[in-house]
Amino acid sequence: MTKRFENKTIIVTGGASGIGEACVHLLAREGANVVVADLNEDHAQKVVKDVEKSGGNAKAFALDVGDSKAVEAMVQFAVDSYGGLYGAINNAGIGGPSAPIGDYDIEAWHKVLAVDLHAVFYCMKYELAAIEASGGGAIVNMSSILGTNGLPTAPAYVASKHAVVGMTKSAALEYSKRGIRINAVGPGFIRTPLLDANMEPDAIEALVALHPIGRLGTSEEVAALTAFLLSEEASFITGSYHLVDGGYAAQ
Repeated sequence: MTKRFENKTIIVTGGASGIGEACVHLLAREGANVVVADLNEDHAQKVVKDVEKSGGNAKAFALDVGDSKAVEAMVQFAVDSYGGLYGAINNAGIGGPSAPIGDYDIEAWHKVLAVDLHAVFYCMKYELAAIEASGGGAIVNMSSILGTNGLPTAPAYVASKHAVVGMTKSAALEYSKRGIRINAVGPGFIRTPLLDANMEPDAIEALVALHPIGRLGTSEEVAALTAFLLSEEASFITGSYHLVDGGYAAQ
C-alpha cells in the first residue's frame, strides 16, 4: 500500500472506537503519526497499543472536546509530540435523547451542541493555526446524512450536523488560499458494536431497509473516503460534503 501520510501528523477525535478507530488504523498503516483523542483514555490507549503492534505510530490524548482549553492542549500535544500538524479528523460526537422539539430537554440540547458543533469549531480554531504553521494540510469534519436530511425526534443532532456542513464550507473559503483544504463527510447508518449492543435485530433490519444498497455501512468504508479527502489525491477538493450512505439520501 502506498503510504500517503508518511511522517504526517494527524489528530483523530473520537478515535477510540467506531469510525474514529477505523480512521486511526488506516492512517497509521499509511505512515501517519496519529493522535488518538478521546474522552475514554483506556480505550484510546488500547487503540494506540494495537497501532504500535502493527508497526504504526500513535499517541493517546484524553479530553472532553466540549472544553475549548482541552482542545487547545490537544493540538499543542500533537505539535510537541511530532513537530507539527498536517491534518485532523474532527469525528467525536454524541446522539442525544430522542424526543420532539416541544419535549426536548434544554440541558440535553446544549450538551449535544457542545460536542457535535461547538467542539468542531474549537478543533478547527486551534488546528488551523497549527496546520498553517506546518506548511498546510487538510481537515475532515464528520457530519452525517443528517447534515442535509431531517429525522424526527433528533433536533439537536440534526441541527448540529447541518451546522457542521455550513461551517466547513465557510472555513474552506477562508483557508483555501492558505494551503488548507477542509471537507465534510456524511456517513449513513454505520454498523458498529455500539449499534448492535443498543438495538434489537428487528430495529437494525428496519434501518437496513432505508438503504437502497441493502445493508448498513462499515466504519472502514467511512475511513476510506475520509483518508482520501485528507490525502494529496484530493488536492482539488475543498468546501465539499461527501456522503457514504448506500443511497439513503438519493431517495
